[in-house]
Amino acid sequence: MKRTACVILMLIVLVGGLTGCHGVNEKSPFVVPETFDESKTYEISFWAKNDTNKTQTAIYEKAISDFEKLYPNVKVNLKLYNDYGKIYNDVITNINTDSTPNVCITYPDHIATYMASDNCVVKLDQLFVNEKFGLGGKLVRFDAPRLDEIVPQFLSECMIDASYYALPFMRSTEACYINKTLVEKLGYTLPETLTWDFVWEVSEKAALKDENGIYLANGQKAMIPFIYKSTDNMMIQILKQLDAPYSNPNGEILIFNDTTRDVLLEIAEHVKTDAFSTFTRSSYPANHLNAGRCVFAIDSTAGATWMGSHAPLSDIPEEDFVEFETVVYPIPQFDSENPQMISQGPSVCIFNKEDPNEVLASWLFTQYLLTNEVQLAYSATEGYVPVTLKAQSSQEYSDYLSRAGEDNDYYYDVKINAAKILIDNLDNTFVTPVFNGSASLRNTAGQLIETVVKNVKRKKIVDEESIPKMYEEMIAMYRLNMDKGGPLPATAVALLSAIGVVWVGIGLYTGINFLQTKRKAK
Repeated sequence: MKRTACVILMLIVLVGGLTGCHGVNEKSPFVVPETFDESKTYEISFWAKNDTNKTQTAIYEKAISDFEKLYPNVKVNLKLYNDYGKIYNDVITNINTDSTPNVCITYPDHIATYMASDNCVVKLDQLFVNEKFGLGGKLVRFDAPRLDEIVPQFLSECMIDASYYALPFMRSTEACYINKTLVEKLGYTLPETLTWDFVWEVSEKAALKDENGIYLANGQKAMIPFIYKSTDNMMIQILKQLDAPYSNPNGEILIFNDTTRDVLLEIAEHVKTDAFSTFTRSSYPANHLNAGRCVFAIDSTAGATWMGSHAPLSDIPEEDFVEFETVVYPIPQFDSENPQMISQGPSVCIFNKEDPNEVLASWLFTQYLLTNEVQLAYSATEGYVPVTLKAQSSQEYSDYLSRAGEDNDYYYDVKINAAKILIDNLDNTFVTPVFNGSASLRNTAGQLIETVVKNVKRKKIVDEESIPKMYEEMIAMYRLNMDKGGPLPATAVALLSAIGVVWVGIGLYTGINFLQTKRKAK
């Protein structure tokens, strides 16, 4: 009996821990303090991403130093990651232990998942308009942007459930980096607007080989005419351009439709001829572009410093570089008169804490990240665009853009021209709805293309009959809840886990009894 009681108690503790953790660390909603208590010292943690870019690290460190001079009672501790996925995983883990960072650079899709824990992420609406400490508030000790000085298209991505839970930090879109020299060698002239038909046609011609297996376009044994870095963005943008459904703000998942099927079948045909590949299968587009093994490489404008025969950053040996003329275009379009392209990038959210003044200190630092000093410095490190109209309209930024090509470093023309794509197309950009599960849906969009590429390469059949089966696999893989959108609710996952623990416990108890019965029988 004692042993039975112990097993039952263990199960109760385990099940209680699994099903109850969702509510353990819930906090009261944040309320803006009337004053900022400067008699106390506040230590806030700031998590950010950095791809071993020392210039970016220096910008973060200078921003922290300058902010701490303005607010001597606030100490900011920087923790750098090289991947947003790792930030996401660490935040999720720390929510359960009540040790989230104070300020975090992350993606809105991830923030929607963090919000599954009530009052975990601070709702910013009240802070935006607070007279004292809000955006451009009278007690803020630096030149912070006003709400109407933040680019509205960028800010819209930070709205979740009709409220703001983040501020945009940097924004980018995607660009097509083109080896113009190869395009012209193949007998083509680049059009004013890049179209999908043009890209596919040129890519197919670039995939032709001679009798010795040498590609006619570049005279090499290797060639990937068209390579796409982010297949989730590829699918999302194609659907938008074709006015086909993807999802809606209510969290309904609409991607599994006939247009998606047709897109996948089209991609499959170009994979069969080796005209198309992806980052997942073939590595970074820049590596192939810079070595003369690629005609069209689509990647983020934020990655422009890696692209081109004179790129200041690159992962290939210097002797592998091939001299060619690099041009930057917006992504291919179906309708040249109605271009559509995604805008996206890291945003800054604040996590709720017991002390409202600690949250207020975090908010003040978050605002500081939107000052011209930080925005202009950081955007110039890569092909990012500042998120404020204040920074974009500054004389310093205009001067920077006007000097494209003066060198292959700070004024690298490919980087500046990539940034201009977004600035010139603000009204043609869009964002996808953000909800709990939108990150899983985004992964699904990319995985559909990746699965098609993989299946074609493995000589599996990809046709109208196989696509619905692929849809079912994606729904199961990403645990998509097709009724409400997103993955299964956290409570459902906890309950399923708890049931599993119960069965394991019963199995252990039965096994123990069986072994002891055998011993007694001997």
